[in-house]
Amino acid sequence: MTDSTSTPTPFQKILIANRGEIALRVIRSARALGYRTVAVYSTADAGARHVLEADQSVCIGEPLPAQSYLRIPAIIEAARLSGADAVHPGYGFLAENEDFAQACKDAGLVFIGPSAEAIVSMGNKAGAKTLMQAAGVPCIPGYQGEDQGEQRLASEAARIGFPVMIKATAGGGGRGMRLVPSAKEFPELLRSARSEAQSAFGDPEVILERAIVEPRHIEIQVFADRYGNAIHLGERDCSVQRRHQKLIEEAPSPAVDAALRERMGVTAVAAVKAIRYEGAGTLEFLLDREGNFYFMEMNTRLQVEHPVTEAVTGLDLVELQLRVAAGEALPLTQEQVRFSGHAIEVRLCAEDADKGFMPQSGTVALWKMPAQLRVEDALRSGAEIPPFYDSMIAKIISHGRTRDEARRKLMAGLEDAVALGVTTNQAFLRSCLAHPVFAAGGATTAFIGQHQDALLTQDPAAQARAAALAAVLLYATAVSSRPRRSGRAMTHNLPISQRFDLGGRTWNASVVLGTQHRFQVSLGDAQDFAVEIAQVDDASLRFVCNGVSENAAFYRDGPLLLLHYRGRALRIDDKTRAASARQGDAGGDGKLRASMNGRVVAVLAAVGDTVQVGQPIVTLEAMKMEHVHMASVAGKLSALHVAVGEQVAASRVVAEIEVTAQATTPAEGSQAATH
Repeated sequence: MTDSTSTPTPFQKILIANRGEIALRVIRSARALGYRTVAVYSTADAGARHVLEADQSVCIGEPLPAQSYLRIPAIIEAARLSGADAVHPGYGFLAENEDFAQACKDAGLVFIGPSAEAIVSMGNKAGAKTLMQAAGVPCIPGYQGEDQGEQRLASEAARIGFPVMIKATAGGGGRGMRLVPSAKEFPELLRSARSEAQSAFGDPEVILERAIVEPRHIEIQVFADRYGNAIHLGERDCSVQRRHQKLIEEAPSPAVDAALRERMGVTAVAAVKAIRYEGAGTLEFLLDREGNFYFMEMNTRLQVEHPVTEAVTGLDLVELQLRVAAGEALPLTQEQVRFSGHAIEVRLCAEDADKGFMPQSGTVALWKMPAQLRVEDALRSGAEIPPFYDSMIAKIISHGRTRDEARRKLMAGLEDAVALGVTTNQAFLRSCLAHPVFAAGGATTAFIGQHQDALLTQDPAAQARAAALAAVLLYATAVSSRPRRSGRAMTHNLPISQRFDLGGRTWNASVVLGTQHRFQVSLGDAQDFAVEIAQVDDASLRFVCNGVSENAAFYRDGPLLLLHYRGRALRIDDKTRAASARQGDAGGDGKLRASMNGRVVAVLAAVGDTVQVGQPIVTLEAMKMEHVHMASVAGKLSALHVAVGEQVAASRVVAEIEVTAQATTPAEGSQAATH
């Protein structure tokens, strides 16, 4: 190990230029080393946990990232006001922005990350590919030129050959990335990618790459210090993705053996040494079916999925970042790196998998994560999930002696996790882990696309049991939010009719109270159920259904009942006293409604236009992703109620179409702009 004369860079107080779970993660390691911490926040995050748990906090602007977390002068001023002498960028936002790294240096702040020069070299996808090609590293054929004109990009896409990938040069996380199947779709997908990249990273520049069919996404974690020492900490397999964003990450990869790990690791270490890199970094590769790997990009920051590497190496990567930034040499050599067991991480996201992974926002009614697993989150019951930021709300990580043990632990933890109030991908993640292809270690980046229908399928028997429990809870909590468990029988045992919506259908139930807290429930065409409320503890309950005792959790708010059962968060809308739905309310009335809280980024039609079923009308941006809202009927666009830049609430009517022909669309009224 090289260890030249030490050049320490002492600092005492660290400002975390980020939010949510990563801000809390940095606070934890910083405090363990004796550092004070400063949080920054937007007005939307004023009551967030990272704000309350830091030693100091400073508001840096309004909710939109461009008004707060992307405002370099505001963050530098926050450091000055609080007396911070170092800045940790976390990931996302400004973490890979060379102007931010340079601004910190110019202000006399230690930037806990690589130099601005290294970010330019490797953080920018175009520059990184050029550098790696010169070093003889295999790269995907593509275009990373300075000419960003639409005609030039279209010409280069045709030269590369469709399908092609459009990628934002300034960032990652799937934002600003589009798969373009043919030349016809190129102009609109290019516009959408640039718009999303500008919003997420403040830079609309893109590169083009040939799309490799069904690869694995493999990345190598590297660390380097200022003395020329560099090591790799093995690989992570990040192949399970939706919208080009990772959902499940694991280490080691089921597809990488020791020889391939050595080859990829040596390549990664040589690359960071060549540019005198300092700090944490990750080189990402695509691995094809024949075992060939191609450099894709480098992330010059800590990765979201760093906990799986921590689990198998026993290292604290944030602590290593802080030590390296303070001028210490790496504390271990490549030969001293040891791997133990297998780790898997899932990203719990506020999104609706049944509706194209549409982002969700709102209030978390009930939040309880599994105590037996590592969980990185920044939420609590009653917390607000704003619509302005990334949809990931927690990371759940398991570690086991074997891959199957880690997978089994994580499935159990996901089933136990309670997240009520905002729709999440919790059940979808568990379905992914349980799928035979994933269990066998065979998942590629095509996994979700190939198996999505099966991954979204629900167990009808479990749904019927949930409906029976819902009917009992609606009855038992009609007066208070807790089930009545009096030792006395009620004054009658006449059937009580219940009508409620659950799981995309309306249920008609008949509930009869027996002795004490036992109920008979009939669901019409489904079987009858004998339900007993055995124990109630706050929002958790133990119940017996047809002789089988199980756990559940619930939250009642007026006609709304939220139920956690068998790893699923269920929404039950009590319609018992509501008037029957009028014909036509379900759609086809020509009114286009916002499918989520979001900001209007494009209006794609004008009043008076004749529109067809499925034609894009308005594009909303929510949680850094664009969502195209399309006409569900054919006709004339008679009204537009929004303008570009306007913030709209879910269900607001954004446009009206005067129906001229009966038509329906098999798809939802909106879709994510990435596929």
